[in-house]
Amino acid sequence: MAKTSNTGVRPTIRMVAELAGVSTATVSYVLSGRRGDGGPGVSDPTAEKVKAAAERLGYRPNQAARAIRTGRTNTVILSLTMLSDPWSLSVIEAVQKAAGPLGITPMILGDADWVKVLGTHNADAVFVDAVRPEQRDALRQLAQHGTTLVVFDEEVQAEGFDVIRSIAGPGCRMAVEHLLHGHRRIACLTPATPDGTSGGTRYRAYAQALEHAGVEEREDFVGLFDGTSAGAYAAATRLLTMPDRPTAIYATTDYAAVSAINAAQRLGLAVGADVDIIGVGNTVEGERMSPSLSTVGPVDFFDKLARLLLQRATGPADPAAATAETPGVLDFPWHLFVRESAPHRSAATRLY
Repeated sequence: MAKTSNTGVRPTIRMVAELAGVSTATVSYVLSGRRGDGGPGVSDPTAEKVKAAAERLGYRPNQAARAIRTGRTNTVILSLTMLSDPWSLSVIEAVQKAAGPLGITPMILGDADWVKVLGTHNADAVFVDAVRPEQRDALRQLAQHGTTLVVFDEEVQAEGFDVIRSIAGPGCRMAVEHLLHGHRRIACLTPATPDGTSGGTRYRAYAQALEHAGVEEREDFVGLFDGTSAGAYAAATRLLTMPDRPTAIYATTDYAAVSAINAAQRLGLAVGADVDIIGVGNTVEGERMSPSLSTVGPVDFFDKLARLLLQRATGPADPAAATAETPGVLDFPWHLFVRESAPHRSAATRLY
């Protein structure tokens, strides 16, 4: 049986096996990280002995050697356009929670330049939250070369990789229609397009909902900002300090809605009473904040995304042996989540 010492010799898998009184194959299986304690052919007490021996010796698996042997890196890459967005933070939290028990480490990219990074770095799976038109060919090429991709996009076609669809238009209409039950002075807080104007699916849902309800859209009620939380806060402050300020704000992202809530509270307005605010995304932060954020979005989106990404990451190294479903398009229907920031309005509580 091997003895621990201060000789400076790096512990090996054979030393762990000798200390635990098992074979090296058993040690490799228990410490592989592919499944929980024990598993077929290895009892829980044996697995505990192996782990105790590894802990006593200070043994750590050689990840580089494992990667060469299995073809896996035990990492997943998350390419997120805006790290401060509650949506991105919800993705990170869900993936970290799911990846930890599997011994997989998420690596975060925050500049959306995933094409350059994936050209030089390998990962077991990659999540991309935004694809510019000029990047679509890169997706196909990466998939053809064996990169496992999960892409969040409303237009990209699944060509050897998973595409998550979350069609925003109808859901955003639900958000505006919810406000229309109690309001006529409804503002829209939305990022400016590259030419400095309003646009995009989420803004069009606002304009269409107002038109359908016979409410005239006011140009001064469209709060354009530069895409940052600080910009959304400034735009919301302008809207809420107008002489005939809006009584409700529809924000095209949850992070903009959070900024609007902060601006309203700074101005002494009671959110959900003096002004109603609704967002888009159904993020974890929005649900947890006070007042909780009314929003629209898919149900359990982040947990489902994490499960899919980790399923792809832990699949067989040999694609021919894969048992998971063929990559394709996954649709996530949207729902309305009515919380404190924009409650249901009765005739007696309408604000016009």
